Amino acid sequence: MSETLLPPPLTAPGHLAAQLAAQGYAVLDAASVCALAGVTSAQLHAWDADWATLPPDLYLKDGGRYRRRRHASFVVTGDQVTRTPHRAHWQPLEYNALHGGMERWFEPLHDATATQPAWTRLLVWLAGVTATLRQRPATGPQFVEAHQFRIDTTDGIGRPTPEGAHRDGVDVVAVFLVSRSDIKGGETRVFDADGPNGQRFTLTQPWSLMLLDDTRVIHESTPIQPLSGNGHRDTLVVTLRGGGFQEDGAV
Repeated sequence: MSETLLPPPLTAPGHLAAQLAAQGYAVLDAASVCALAGVTSAQLHAWDADWATLPPDLYLKDGGRYRRRRHASFVVTGDQVTRTPHRAHWQPLEYNALHGGMERWFEPLHDATATQPAWTRLLVWLAGVTATLRQRPATGPQFVEAHQFRIDTTDGIGRPTPEGAHRDGVDVVAVFLVSRSDIKGGETRVFDADGPNGQRFTLTQPWSLMLLDDTRVIHESTPIQPLSGNGHRDTLVVTLRGGGFQEDGAV
């Protein structure tokens, strides 16, 4: 029996700010991402090959081998994007009960990706969305972390969010679905952080995007299983935060 995939509730580009403010999340198709960020589909897909060579995540506490990733940090000020010296990814236990409270040093994003003009435009656009949502000056600094993830079925099952439904402790979370191949599962679930309301759907279109107001909603993705062979689900996750990176003791 084939799997029934619930389509995502797409937001029209002109309604993004209102939808994000009213509901706490919004989903854009790939064409809307390109139009709003000022990039082309070809520029986005030029990065696809990065996911085939991601190194393994060596910090999984469940002993799994199903996650591969790279990480980099940036500061966006107006239309300027500055890559910071490579740094650890850190979250408090409050937001990640499984992997919080420890420094995790992942291999960095390739320079050839992070120095592309399209990468700059993408981050500047996301910073602008965040500034609008938080009613901050667009010229103020946004502290950005970018993660390339591949979740595969090496272990028979892959867990996109082994920590369960969670917040990330930032202002906005952007989840781009880069590809999914030969899998079932990987359903996205978004819930009000302080209430019973929620929605579930499956991102399937390459370079479609889910944007989350991390102060209002929690999110998770269900495990994936192979249809045949070894399948995978690739995402680019970008988090944006005002006031500084999320370090031990930072507010």
